[in-house]
Amino acid sequence: MNSKHKKIDTKKLMECVLSLKTVEECEAFFLDLCTMSELGAMVQRLEVAQLLRDDFVYNDIAAKTGASSATISRVARCLNYGSGGYEMALGRTIKEDEDNK
Repeated sequence: MNSKHKKIDTKKLMECVLSLKTVEECEAFFLDLCTMSELGAMVQRLEVAQLLRDDFVYNDIAAKTGASSATISRVARCLNYGSGGYEMALGRTIKEDEDNK
């Protein structure tokens, strides 16, 4: 975690997420924790990250996801200069999807 994020104590949240064992448990937790708008924003950012990884251009991503150019730029910055979270999570879920085919 970079120093900018150390100001926020996220340990309990991360422990709670790691304690969940199924997609259904995660869904129940996040539905209780977040508003639909917050969940929608997170889902949109993940979709933007995946499309950026797949070399889509900003205009196509905006058209496909409805994301603003600011959101797309922020996700791109995280992919290029962030802590690697998008790459780690998307890489693992893509591998799991391929393994389950």
